[in-house]
Amino acid sequence: MSAHTDLLAADLATLARQEKELIFPHFDFNTAWALGLMLRELAITRKLPIVIDIRRFGTPHQQLFSTALPGTTPDNARWVQRKTNVVARFHRSSYSLGLKLQLDGTTFQEKHSLPDADYATHGGSVPITVAGTGIIGALTVSGLPQREDHNLAVEALCIALKRDHAALRLPTLQ
Repeated sequence: MSAHTDLLAADLATLARQEKELIFPHFDFNTAWALGLMLRELAITRKLPIVIDIRRFGTPHQQLFSTALPGTTPDNARWVQRKTNVVARFHRSSYSLGLKLQLDGTTFQEKHSLPDADYATHGGSVPITVAGTGIIGALTVSGLPQREDHNLAVEALCIALKRDHAALRLPTLQ
């Protein structure tokens, strides 16, 4: 295997571990609000130009938290929707689906015949999973490079769930 293929495989293993381990005992409106505020404060402290969105799945999806920080544009809200659609449909993080497609040497359009206008397999949207229930929604970040969007969303889940982010984060690429 090539170094690139090895990196993709290692990243996919880490992403699968994140999705397996980052599980809430319960999740309600107050949990969403606390998670969103904590992530917003983290972003403000670090001066990150991001949009944060937390949604519960259903028909239609219910937005539980949303904020846009200085430096973002209306395009970030569109990225949020497209990334969230990936989690809602495939019950995986948007980044894991994108990396799996890279590993398989195919594109989202070729594999799933779904419009890129509605789906983005870029990092930043992660499932919100509840023990005994399964995936109920998504936490989505948009505004940074995709790997950083993903790592920031995972960091917020780790803080909320009192998990070791250093053990679950994707390594920074050189």
